[in-house]
This record gives sequence, structure tokens and C-alpha cells, in this order.
Amino acid sequence: MSLRDELRADADRRESRHLRRQRRVQDLREGAYAIVDGQRLLNFSSNDYLGLAQHPKLIAAFRKSASEYGVGSAGSALVSGYFESHRALEIQAAALFGYEACLYAGSGYLANIGVLQTLLDDDSVCVQDKLNHACLLDGARFSGASLKRYAHGDIASAGKLCGEAVGTRLFLVSDGVFSMDGDATQLAELSMIAKRHHATLMIDDAHGVGVLGKSGLGSLQAAGLSADDVPILVVPCGKALGGQGALILSNHDIINHLVECARPYLFSTAPAPVLASALSESLRLLQAEPEHHAALLSNIAHFSQLAKQAGLPVLPSTSAIQPLMAGSNARALHLAGRLREQGFWLSAIRPPTVPQGKARLRITLTALHRPEHIESLVAALHDTLREDHEPAS
Repeated sequence: MSLRDELRADADRRESRHLRRQRRVQDLREGAYAIVDGQRLLNFSSNDYLGLAQHPKLIAAFRKSASEYGVGSAGSALVSGYFESHRALEIQAAALFGYEACLYAGSGYLANIGVLQTLLDDDSVCVQDKLNHACLLDGARFSGASLKRYAHGDIASAGKLCGEAVGTRLFLVSDGVFSMDGDATQLAELSMIAKRHHATLMIDDAHGVGVLGKSGLGSLQAAGLSADDVPILVVPCGKALGGQGALILSNHDIINHLVECARPYLFSTAPAPVLASALSESLRLLQAEPEHHAALLSNIAHFSQLAKQAGLPVLPSTSAIQPLMAGSNARALHLAGRLREQGFWLSAIRPPTVPQGKARLRITLTALHRPEHIESLVAALHDTLREDHEPAS
């Protein structure tokens, strides 16, 4: 059998299990709406939690930077691709989040792979939540470290695994907010465990920054913690910050080591300088325009109240991620299709992104949604579920 035949057979097997995936083309974004494959849909599938990706000040910063720097960086950071906009962003981010230093990497995936692959080795142990994002799990595996996974949110198990760890270096790693369940980790407890067992605590706050905390600075602010409690913080920029890439925040020694030794950073073309300029504006707006964060929190509370009143099968979450459980893959696809026919864009999430039998609609709320958008979604979900008789789980 040829490679093409094998791949086609594999695609047929995924089709039979309702696991095929396809990309949908966005022709245009209009606030909370998107033109998708020619259809105007109310977008509840975006991670642009604060609506900054469309903010006129970010667009203006991007355009101004492009006129100064051009578009691409045209080199890796250590060859020729490190620009003043990169340096300024790193200094600004370190000051804002309260760390000594920052490294701007090309993506959250590259950042987490780079940190773990560089700082861990065959003699290390890495303890992680089972529902951590794939890049955190992959980073530990690529490093050669012994990867120990505790049941989701089981703090006692995390402490037990750290206590049993035998190795030259111990890392405790978690998402700040879990991308598919929408719940937050127990960060204060993890910090105490890390200190007790002399582990380095690393947090990926992709879905926490811009959402949690008094001013939207994320999981550390919400838990009342600092850089002393979480020595390594990764802030992916493609969610609430409305840009691209990731900020790695830590002390000078760790950041300098990553600059010189992290292979994904060394051997990748640096992020475009225009993106760094836009992200600097994002961080400024996070402080200067708190109304975006306030609108998001109001929308989360509004949805949660209406969903409870309507009896929707949503998981408990106080973040912008509100998972509605569907159960089977086929049902998740069916529900997403029915809602698309009614003008709503929601993503059907299926294995391997979530466990078998836990397929769901991943509803994401943003500051761009208005109360009537949320009310119409909840009504549509209620009616669609009432028409569908298969149990949710």
C-alpha cells in the first residue's frame, strides 16, 4: 500500500469516528461577527477575549511599525532579526508582570517547548496536570525528562508525585486556565508544593492573562502571587492580547540561558517586529483601557446566569471559556452544524483534544459581545438541545 493509500485509509477511519477536521475561511471580521465561508456568523469561537485584535490603536501601531521596519524580521534573533521593538516589548512586559526579564518567542508552542526542552534533561522529573496543553506535555517528552501526570486538579496527587521524584531537577508545570474545561488551576497550592519540594513552578497563562485578576494580569494577580512564587511564566499573545507569539518571563539567568541555548528560539526566524510593536500597544491598553476587561467579566457573568437558568449542560467555569458538553463526537458536530444554520459559530471539540466521550461545544466569550448576543445564543442552545434527544454524556 502506498503512503497516499495509507493516509486515505487513515482519513476514512477518522471519518467513521466523526473525527475529521476542516479549516473554515474567515473572509472578514466585524466586531463580534465573522464572515465565514461566505456566511455572517456571531462568533463564539474566538480567543480574542478583550477584542484587541481589531482595536484601532493596535492596527495603527502595526501600520506605523511596518512603515519603519518593513514586515518580516528576515533573520533569527541572534543573527539579524532582533529589533528595537522586540527589546522594548520585553522590557515593558517584564515590568508589567513583575519579572526581571522577558523573552519574546514566535508562538506559545515554541515557547513552552523551548523552556522545557532546554531546562530539563534525562535526569530531570516534570510533574504536570493531565489536562495541560499539548505543548507542555510535548516539551517534557522532548526533553527526555521523566514525565509524571496527576489527575486533573488533584493537588494532593501533585504533591505526592513531587515528593516521590528522584532526579537532579524537578519542575511542576500547569496551565493557569485550562483551555478546554475553562477552569483555573489552584495556583497558590501549587506554589506551596513547589517550594516544599524545591521544584521550579512553571505556568502557561494563555487563557488567564486578560481575563483573571483585578486588572486582567492573569492567574498570578488573581491568586495574589508574584515572580518569587512562579519563577517561570509563559504568556502566549494570541488570545486576550490580540497578537501573536509568546512572552517568557523569568529571572535574568534563565532568560539569558534560553536566549543562548533554546533551540526553537535559536533556529527560528524572529517574530516580525511589527507584531512586537502591536503587542506593546496591547500591554499598554490592558492598563489604560480597563473597560475591555470589565465588559468581558460582565459578559461571563451574564452567560453563566442565563445558562444556569436555561439548564444548559455547561461545565463550571468563571473564565471566558464555557464548555457545553455534548458527549459523542457525532452529537457535537450535529449541534455545531445546527447552530451555524442559525447564525452562530461555535467549535465542536473532539478527541484527541478532549478525552473520548467528552466531546463538547467550546463557547468563548469576549468583550465584543453585547448582552443581546449572549441572550440569543442561550436561547438557540436551549431550543437546539430540546430538539436533540441524545443524552449529553
